[in-house]
Amino acid sequence: MRAAWLDPLAYSSAWVAAVAAALCTACAVALGLAPRASVALLAACGTFAIYNLDRLRDLERDRVTSPRRSGFVASHRTLLRTAAVVAAIVSIALAAQLGRAVVALLAPALAAGLLHRRLKRLALWKPFYIAAAWTLVAVGLPGLAGGSPQHAGWVAAPVFATLLANAIASNLRDGEALAIRLGAGVPLRLARVTAFAALGLALAAPSGVRPLAALPAALLLALARFRAEERYGLLVVDGALLVGALAALSLS
Repeated sequence: MRAAWLDPLAYSSAWVAAVAAALCTACAVALGLAPRASVALLAACGTFAIYNLDRLRDLERDRVTSPRRSGFVASHRTLLRTAAVVAAIVSIALAAQLGRAVVALLAPALAAGLLHRRLKRLALWKPFYIAAAWTLVAVGLPGLAGGSPQHAGWVAAPVFATLLANAIASNLRDGEALAIRLGAGVPLRLARVTAFAALGLALAAPSGVRPLAALPAALLLALARFRAEERYGLLVVDGALLVGALAALSLS
C-alpha cells in the first residue's frame, strides 16, 4: 500500500482502464474466442475517457469522498482532459471499425457513463447499473466482435456478480446511502456474499469458464481485510479485478 508510484495510475484512471482491457481479454478466452488487441484497446480507451470525463465534471463533489484523487485531477486537469479526448477519438475509431453491432452494443454503457453524474445519486441502484455496464463491455464486446462465443451466460453470470460485489465495496468507501442507513458492516457482508456467489458460479461453469473463478477469489482476498480508505479502494479493491483477470488468463 506504500507504493506511491501506483497513485498516478489509480488517480488518472489508467488503473481502471487496464482492468477493462484485462477483463475483456479474460472473458474472450472464457468465451472460446481468440483475444483481439483492438477490443482490449477499445475497452481501455473508452473506460479511460468516460471515467476522466466524470471526474472532471464532478470534481467538487468528489473532493469529499476522494480528496487525493480529486487533488491529482485538479492539478493535472489539462493533461487529463487532453488524454481523455484522445482516448475518446481512438474509441470512436475502433468502434466504427468493429461495426455497427458493436456501436449499438456499447451505446447503453456509454449512456450510463455519461449519465453517471446524475445516476449515482440513486445510491441503492448504483452498484447494479455499474456492474451491468461493465459486464456489457467485458463480456458483450469480445463476444460480439469475436465471432461465435460459447457459454456466454456462464461467463456473464460470475463476471456480473464479481463486478457487483466490487461496486458495493466501492460505495462503502464513498459513504453511500446503504452504508449510512445500515452501517458499513451490512454492505460489506453483502459484498462478500456476492463475491462468494460469483466464485460458486464460476466453479460450477463449464471447464473453459472456470479460470474466471480467479476474479471473485482475488476480490475476496481484497475484501477480507477491507478498509474504507481511498487508496485501498482504488488500488486494492479495483486492483483485485486486474489481478483476477490476469490470473484467469494464466490458468486458461
